[in-house]
Amino acid sequence: MKIAVFGSLYQTEKVLQARRLFQTLEKFDAEVYICDDFYHFLVHEMDLDPIYTGLISGNDFQADIALSVGGDGTFLKTAQRVSDKGVPILGINTGRLGFLADVSDREIEDVMLEVFKNYYKVEDRTLLEVSSDRLTEDFYPYALNEVAILKRDASSMISIHTTLGENYLNTYLADGLIISTPTGSTAYSLSAGGPVIIPQAKNFVLSPVAPHSMTVRPLVVNDDEVITLEIRSRSNNFLLSLDGRSVVLEAGSKVTIRKAPFVIRVVKRYNHNFTDTLRNKLMWGADKRE
Repeated sequence: MKIAVFGSLYQTEKVLQARRLFQTLEKFDAEVYICDDFYHFLVHEMDLDPIYTGLISGNDFQADIALSVGGDGTFLKTAQRVSDKGVPILGINTGRLGFLADVSDREIEDVMLEVFKNYYKVEDRTLLEVSSDRLTEDFYPYALNEVAILKRDASSMISIHTTLGENYLNTYLADGLIISTPTGSTAYSLSAGGPVIIPQAKNFVLSPVAPHSMTVRPLVVNDDEVITLEIRSRSNNFLLSLDGRSVVLEAGSKVTIRKAPFVIRVVKRYNHNFTDTLRNKLMWGADKRE
């Protein structure tokens, strides 16, 4: 089995977990390809010497499965590297909460045994695609969690003229607007008051950030809608953020958001399900009286 490994570059204290992972991969005699910056981090910061078949220096690679070692941020970066290759991604959580990277470091040996036995399920996750004539050709226009339109000025709101297909929806006067996938509904959108959406749902969520109106609330729409935004700002610019990757655009820019033409394939254990994740990580329905 050919395995591509990507990882966080900030957790030197997780050396034992990293060593356990590569020892497990060696035991199964896998073809291991390591992202080059993660490999140098392992060698120079963690003092490890993992056995590997080759290094990955760009996005031109193929694998049977990709491992993301870190938190959800690392998973999002791995998803960008995988992009439309169709390589399923397994997230090993060495971070904090972990919705995408939901395999704990204590489960590494068990999970890899299941992987090599092909005993796992794969979930397809929808992405958002952004287009604008103000974006450069090298800008990666896809987001697994969310696209956010945000103000850059410390005080003034921005105005976001929003259309669904051919139909005018609203002009949001707010600090920003988040357009989230079901996967991203437990991320930034949730902190802005948006609903939690089951990952397999065919919806997007529009969640305003600090709207200047009591009548504006998060809205769930079908994922086949084309969302068009025109942004006005007193500071003459705004921030366009995709999964935390940001670019500054001029006010007056038009941004179009639609469902991407490909999906990200996420590896899940058979004994993991979304409802368990809600209860365990969001304390869903927790009652101190019990």
